[in-house]
Amino acid sequence: MAGGLYAPIRPQTSPSQSTFTSKLLLLLTLLPLSLATFAFLLQWRGGAVNDPISRWSPEQSHLFPGMDVTSPLPTLGHSAGSDCSLVARGGGGSGGVFPYYRDWKFDYSADLKPKICITTTTSAGLEQILPWMFYHKVIGVATFFLFVEGKAASPEVSKVLESIPGVKVIYRTKELEVQQANSRIWNETWLSSFFYKPCNYELFVKQSLNMEMAIVMARNFGMDWIVHLDTDELLHPAGAREYSLRQLLLDVPGDVDMVVFPNYESSVERDDIKDPFTEISMFKKNYDHLPKDTYFGLYKESTRGNPNYFLTYGNGKSVARIQDHLRPNGAHRWHNYMKTPKEIKLEEAAVLHYTYAKFSDLTSRRDRCGCKPTKEDVKRCFMLEFDRAAFIIASTATEDEMLSWYKEHVVWTDKTVNLKLMRKGILTRIYAPMVIVQGLRESGVFSSIIASAPSTLSKDKFLASVESSNSSRGTAMESVTRKIGKGKESHATARKALEVVDNTIHEAAVPPLSPPGFDGELLF
Repeated sequence: MAGGLYAPIRPQTSPSQSTFTSKLLLLLTLLPLSLATFAFLLQWRGGAVNDPISRWSPEQSHLFPGMDVTSPLPTLGHSAGSDCSLVARGGGGSGGVFPYYRDWKFDYSADLKPKICITTTTSAGLEQILPWMFYHKVIGVATFFLFVEGKAASPEVSKVLESIPGVKVIYRTKELEVQQANSRIWNETWLSSFFYKPCNYELFVKQSLNMEMAIVMARNFGMDWIVHLDTDELLHPAGAREYSLRQLLLDVPGDVDMVVFPNYESSVERDDIKDPFTEISMFKKNYDHLPKDTYFGLYKESTRGNPNYFLTYGNGKSVARIQDHLRPNGAHRWHNYMKTPKEIKLEEAAVLHYTYAKFSDLTSRRDRCGCKPTKEDVKRCFMLEFDRAAFIIASTATEDEMLSWYKEHVVWTDKTVNLKLMRKGILTRIYAPMVIVQGLRESGVFSSIIASAPSTLSKDKFLASVESSNSSRGTAMESVTRKIGKGKESHATARKALEVVDNTIHEAAVPPLSPPGFDGELLF
């Protein structure tokens, strides 16, 4: 009895239960070993497993449309030159950043939608045009209409541009001048306040005439959207599902005619910038992308004694849907002869404007204009106050004085102020263009394009390029705009006096405008 009470109680285990337990323990032991072995094999093979979510999610991926999935990002560095050698450098570099480029010159297929084109009027060289162009090819631009003058129209530059698929080079020939002299624009009033004035006004009219021709070419090429950009501006398609201008415009509702990209302005941190697209990452945000309290509350610190919040314009650029009766409305906007277009403004996407990004921009702007460096005369030549001040300094100061002025008014050297404005959202860092342009350079895209260009232009193209280059050397008082407009001035004036213009349809051209002033009054 007692022995029975204190005897140990032992559970009775059947043979089948014992076998199951042994197998379970063996499985739990082998499972971690198997997973560890599998992970080792993946790592040994390079981890070639694609994650579809990271492929399309900007938050989880640094890849851009067209980049090879397994390509590493480039290591960013500062460039050392500003001529063709700078563009060509990198052909023998890492070679693995954009490995998809092997004799494929971004010639997009015919079924790529939507089809986007850029038009520009430029006198820049290859060191600026090629990075600008191929960056936009990477984000989805199919076609470029380049109205070239000066250096851009020289045989050594234009032969390269002519060789690139999707690029149409238009020279300022006598035939072009005659054609533009007969434009309906001269007999309309929306641009007339800019006629017969030098420098920036002349360029503004020339850009508008070129944009009018680009619309016709865009329709002939089957384009869906058109945008006018200068070669110191890059579109930044933030807010799209991928870093793609095509994706951004694909998501725009069908009843929208025009899309406004507010501009951000480059904020240089050194006075020795040579290659703005790969050396500048700090930008000042547009008023439209900031809370009003933040904008006006930090206005004085943001301007640093300059005339306005931005050095130059602040009213962005517009992308227009190709349709009947489309017309330019100055270099910043488009309009329609028959209706008031429906326009939207994007909340995240922007135009990155690299203005006065190089110290040499002071003298290069001065050399393009023949005005006198006086406060009164510069008003005839420039629309914005900072451009006027910069022209006077570049025309009257010594090299050292110019550099001192440039550091004070353009370069952001106070790191304390920079950090404060960064935390408040006035300043922001944007790295995508740096990565793309540097990756293109290191992959040898630019050097390959230059090397594969024909040694000479055809006779007709050569003569056109020489004629264009020669015509660009005239003084401002002998400008093309004034020459082709002289006979039309009285007609435009008569139209203004005799007709009542419907301002809804013939809205005046939108010039480059400064952002809102400190008094809070909106200027656009």
